[in-house]
Amino acid sequence: MGPVTDLPADPDLARDVDACCRLHGRFTLRSGQVASEYFDKYLFESDPALLARVAAQMEGLVPAGTDLLGGLELGGVPIATMVSARTGLPALFVRKKAKEYGTCKLAEGPEVAGRRVTIVEDVITTGGAVRDATLALREAGAVVEVVVCAIDRSPVGESPLADVGLEVRPVLTRAELDAARG
Repeated sequence: MGPVTDLPADPDLARDVDACCRLHGRFTLRSGQVASEYFDKYLFESDPALLARVAAQMEGLVPAGTDLLGGLELGGVPIATMVSARTGLPALFVRKKAKEYGTCKLAEGPEVAGRRVTIVEDVITTGGAVRDATLALREAGAVVEVVVCAIDRSPVGESPLADVGLEVRPVLTRAELDAARG
């Protein structure tokens, strides 16, 4: 089995994800800056109905010839699991750092050497985690050319992963979420 490309559009998805995840209050960001608004991506990932809708739209973005779906720790794992269940493609769970005991694996699941891995991520802004995972998977012998993500928050017209030759295929963009704000 493989990806289905004739899935119906979900015109309310951006609005519903934004309404679920955009919080208002006082938040200290990783940079130390204080913001009055915060986007909590884990809220859509922990909502079964919303996660299923994101996975349904992501299914059509998975390139033909994909052998494994590589969900990145932490946010990419539930999405990769849902897309795996929908497509029948095996999931792979990619750690931020190889574990230091037992099998000492970076990626849990099937062997990656010689296989085409499509990375699955929740949100991409600068692409740092995806870049690191791509390089590590390639070093292990995987062919990695595409990342599918729920939300691409990188600046419009920029490809944050062009330096590692990775195509980004998003379900939603920052602009679509901003436009959907109610």
